[in-house]
Amino acid sequence: MRTDGSIRPDLDVLRAGHVEYLVTDLERAREFYVGLLGFFESGADDDRIYLRGLEERQFASLILRRRDQPGASHLAFRVASPEDLERLERMALGLGLPTRWIEEGAAHGPALRIRDPSGLPLEFYHEARGAPRLLQEFHLHCGAHVMRLDHFNCQVPDVQAEHEFYTRHLGFRLTEYTESEDDPPRLWASWLTRKHTVHDLALMNGVGPRLHHAGFAVPDAHAILRACDVLAGAQRGEAIERGPGRHGLSNAMFVYLRDPDGNRLELYTGDYLTADPDAEPIRWSLEDPRRQTFWGHFAPDCWFSEAAMVQDLDETGFVPTREGLLRARPQHVT
Repeated sequence: MRTDGSIRPDLDVLRAGHVEYLVTDLERAREFYVGLLGFFESGADDDRIYLRGLEERQFASLILRRRDQPGASHLAFRVASPEDLERLERMALGLGLPTRWIEEGAAHGPALRIRDPSGLPLEFYHEARGAPRLLQEFHLHCGAHVMRLDHFNCQVPDVQAEHEFYTRHLGFRLTEYTESEDDPPRLWASWLTRKHTVHDLALMNGVGPRLHHAGFAVPDAHAILRACDVLAGAQRGEAIERGPGRHGLSNAMFVYLRDPDGNRLELYTGDYLTADPDAEPIRWSLEDPRRQTFWGHFAPDCWFSEAAMVQDLDETGFVPTREGLLRARPQHVT
């Protein structure tokens, strides 16, 4: 039985905080995220739109930034104290990982960015600009009733190495995992959490480093169906890439959408509490098709082959990708 391997380092990562997507047309992106899906716009400037869900009390969990090419700028996690940022910098420098300090911005205070061992750009911050909670402002609820950012899912070439970095150095805990039937088995995917749900970060074998998707929680399965109806009614059915369905991993109901630039997001609901520290991680075989879609239907090939390139720390280019170390997925596995 695989255990989480964490050593509870002397720093406290709280949860997934926000993601910054790169889009080529801000107005077109606003129409999709705000007009159709119902994200709430907290603010905007010439180059960015700041969005949040209805229960969130920080200024932004999704930032849309104007750029010539789509992709992702960074993935952000909130930490418990300013001292955690200093500890993170010492940890990163000790491991030889690139770092960069970011000045205070519209959404949060000073932040530290690092590149993880695969090259993913991570941002850590403590101070967050507050915003009114809209959970009971029912007259403002529209679209999919997006509640909050839930998780990130990333494709990386070496899942085992990434898994060890997040569990040993950042204190993430393993809740579910997929491994091969080789002898010995090899880790294919890892679901890691800091808050008390199934994951803040999932790592999947594949071409990377790339951001596969950001997952946003909605209140119930009806919200997922409503999102699909809204998109279809607006003659935007091509934005629905996969689902609706239910995952075996996490048990959650889902639908995967692509924005006008091809960036992927998941609407997600119905996972479970993971607060008990003695709960054993749940193992799934790579040969079990129910792990990805519990009902058994297949994901489209694009769901596996396409993902967002991520920017380097200086934001002048994209991090080069590498092929995944493990063999190609079996044809029958979804």
